[in-house]
Amino acid sequence: MRDDVAWTVDRGRYEDTVTPWEQESWRTAALAWVADALAAHGLRAAGPLRVRLRPWSVLARVPVAGRPAVWFKANPPASGFEGALTAALARWVPRHVLAPLAVDADRGWSLLPDGGALFRDLLERRAVGPETWEELLRQYADMQRALVPHTRDIARLGVPDARPDRMPRIFDELIARNTALRPADRSRLDRLRPRLLDWCAELAGLGVPDSLDHADLHDGQLFHPEPGRYTFFDWGDATVSHPFCSLHVTARRAAERYGPAVMARLRDAYLEPWTDDGRTTGELRRAVDLAWRLSALGRARAWGGLFPAAPGATAPGTAGASLSGHSARSLLELLDEPPF
Repeated sequence: MRDDVAWTVDRGRYEDTVTPWEQESWRTAALAWVADALAAHGLRAAGPLRVRLRPWSVLARVPVAGRPAVWFKANPPASGFEGALTAALARWVPRHVLAPLAVDADRGWSLLPDGGALFRDLLERRAVGPETWEELLRQYADMQRALVPHTRDIARLGVPDARPDRMPRIFDELIARNTALRPADRSRLDRLRPRLLDWCAELAGLGVPDSLDHADLHDGQLFHPEPGRYTFFDWGDATVSHPFCSLHVTARRAAERYGPAVMARLRDAYLEPWTDDGRTTGELRRAVDLAWRLSALGRARAWGGLFPAAPGATAPGTAGASLSGHSARSLLELLDEPPF
């Protein structure tokens, strides 16, 4: 694939975003890597690229002759583990994830096949009841349970460590570097810290083993390739953490569609696969309450995983300031009571 291939660019709301795509040498290397990766599978690109540039990723849809398009993704250093993690997940839990066509772990590049219909697209095409969300959460929980023996291997890939005993330090670091917190909100969070220490200790003491937390599992982050089956993708925000931290984003998104009463139903569906370990329903629900609050730390941390600023830049730009604001709002969710 030559550097003179045609492409269109979507920057969304981040018009001032600077990514490696603007660097000709980087772009040339990336396009050559994609061409070589396709050739290794007997494939070739056919047609213009659609490139989506965001502060946290470069994503390009690459049309391929004779088959569905493939997707090139480049991560910034903070989430550069995603390609290697995706490849490892394809070995450990192949039914639940996409198998990449190629990964360059050193450069944070990956090439992925088309995953079929997004769950979001299914929701737009026809009426879907809460039972569908229950099933996807059961399958996601099954995947997390299968990954428990691989937790140390996941951490060795560079996936951030956000286990309960690490959460107080993460909290302190996020508070210290956030530039968008108002003084009154910073004081509220400072006063919350003793309670946060208690929550972390209690959550760890309940004994649910750590696993992989997607940290942003919504209807646009999973495919529904066939009836009764879901595959999960986009692991750039993932952490090694308490598995129940994953429930927050999914349940909130479902509640936007069906109303808040659905949350308890989804919680219990998610917990079904975890009942085999001898813990009571009360213990598991208590763990969900604690993880619901503490999951805010994972979301707040994820907003900092951006491409480095351009050389000579003296300020983070409007995109960086906006994302700092998102991180601040996530931190303030620690103050919210669980909705169950």
